[in-house]
Formats: sequence, structure tokens, C-alpha cells
Amino acid sequence: MVLEPSVFITLIAVAGAAGFVDSIAGGGGLLTVPALLAAGIPPVAAIATNKVQSICGTSSACYAFAKKGHIDFKQIAVPAVGSLIGSALGAITLQKLSPTILAGVMPIILILMAGYFVFSPRISDEDRHRILGPLPYALVAAAIGFYDGFFGPGAGSFFAVSLVTLAGMGIIRATGHTKVLNVASNLGALILMAAGGHIIWTLGLSMAVANVAGAQLGSRSAMRFGSRLIKPLLATISVALAIKLLLDPANPLSQLIWKR
Repeated sequence: MVLEPSVFITLIAVAGAAGFVDSIAGGGGLLTVPALLAAGIPPVAAIATNKVQSICGTSSACYAFAKKGHIDFKQIAVPAVGSLIGSALGAITLQKLSPTILAGVMPIILILMAGYFVFSPRISDEDRHRILGPLPYALVAAAIGFYDGFFGPGAGSFFAVSLVTLAGMGIIRATGHTKVLNVASNLGALILMAAGGHIIWTLGLSMAVANVAGAQLGSRSAMRFGSRLIKPLLATISVALAIKLLLDPANPLSQLIWKR
């Protein structure tokens, strides 16, 4: 598929902005996927190509957090495997079932999650007592990974809030470990999409360069400003995703709300 130079450049710029947002709060796909669709790229190819630039940016952010000592790879290894397997199963399920039912309940979950980020006094930069160890939490990571492979929007935010509430991490460490789980879930879906020949590699890799640059800037900002930046951005991204889903005419909840 050949794109006009102006469209190609615009998509690269959008990828840079998405990398910044995604490295802090997740939800970068809220920018890139609609942009790819608006450029005339078929839905499956748009989602597949988005995975290429997303995994590169997320890996870059992961490296930045790890370099500063905010990631314990031993602690997160088993949950990462769960995330990868869950994502692969989600991508397989997507080919057999419609995600519209799940899309209908997601706006409610996202709005509740935004409220949690805004009003919970427990979210801070400090670690606290964890409820689940690595092995039980791997089941949670697998469930979120399944969601990422099956549907996707807000998966990074779900990882972050689960690491805070269940794994007892402070917001900066939770954000760093979220990148590991996101890389794993992106990889699981990417392998299946690449095998299906749905990826536009030239575009995906070009967007990846900009996404990496944005991710580096975003991850450094997150580590510098901590919960003062991450909490409001997580809440904003959650509400924005909820609004986007509610404005989709195909969303069953949207049909119920706007039905005349």
C-alpha cells in the first residue's frame, strides 16, 4: 500500500506523541489506530501495523525504567510469560468471536478505574504490602494479556492499577513493570499477526522510530515527576478511552445510551 508523503509524515508524528503517552499511562493506541484507519489502511492491517511501532516504543520505555533500577525482572518474569500466553490466546479467540460484548462493558470499567486513580490515597511513589506473589499475579497478567490480544484499549492502564493494588508497587515501579508486561502482550499478538501477513512493515518500522523517541521522553518524565504526572494522565487516558468507545456506533452500550 502506497501512502501520500504528507500522510506518511503525519502518521510518524502521531506515533511520536503516542509513544510519549503510552510510556507513562498507556493508551497510545487511542492516537495511532484511528490515525491509521483515517489514512485508509484496513482495520486488521492497522491493528497489526500498530503492534510493530507499539512494541518498539514500549521496549524502549522498558529499557529506560530498567536502567534506573525500577524493574525487578526476576519478580516480573512469570507474570510476563502469563501476559504473553494470554495475549496469544486472546488474538486466537478474536478470530472466532466478536469483541462487541466486551466493548460494551469497557467504558464502565474505564470510568471506574479513572475514579480510582483520582480519589485513591493509596496510589503513591512508595511500595506497600502486596496481596499476590508473582505466580498468582501471573494469572491476573494472563487475563489482562488475553484482553490485550482480544480487544486492547487500556491494557497498559489495567496492568498499572493491578500492579499497584495487587502487587503492592509504588506508581513509578508499577509503570516500569507495566512496560515489561506490555512488551509480552504485544509480542504474543504480533507473532500471530505477522504470521498472517497483515503487517505493513515499512510504515510500522518508520512509526516505531518516532514512537521510541516519544517513549524515551515520556519515561524520563514519568520517573522525574512520579505520581504527580502519572495519576492524572492515567485518569485522563481512561476517560478518553471510555468516551471513544461510547462514541463508536457499533458499541452495544453506545446503542443503548443514544437510542431514540
